[in-house]
Amino acid sequence: MGFFDRFKKKNDFIKVEIKKLIEWNEPNGEGCFASDKITKEGFKVGYMYREQPDEGKPDSGWRFLAGNEDDEYINDPNNLHLFAINTICNYDRDIIPYLKSQIGSAYIRTCSDKFEFDDGSKSIFIDKQDR
Repeated sequence: MGFFDRFKKKNDFIKVEIKKLIEWNEPNGEGCFASDKITKEGFKVGYMYREQPDEGKPDSGWRFLAGNEDDEYINDPNNLHLFAINTICNYDRDIIPYLKSQIGSAYIRTCSDKFEFDDGSKSIFIDKQDR
């Protein structure tokens, strides 16, 4: 390792074996945004919501967060990356049953393996991925 390599920001994603876990045939595409807390730090999805997809882009509208990101973290575009939904399913299979939900849907993790519709009355259960 060279001298300057020690000072570079670490951009490594957690390596997961990508298996085809879902079929995604929606017209706007299968892109989604996920927090580095999931893909780099190893947290499970704690909060997921589906907004209106960006037109003209391969965007499903899904956004996946660990649930422990603050506003400063979320507002830094270096902390969110575009992925295929199937890729995020391979990081956290618990999200799969909810993916066909309508635009405007939002879910929080309430225990290790369960999500509930987010009505604002419960706290997000923060959990790490099994690796």
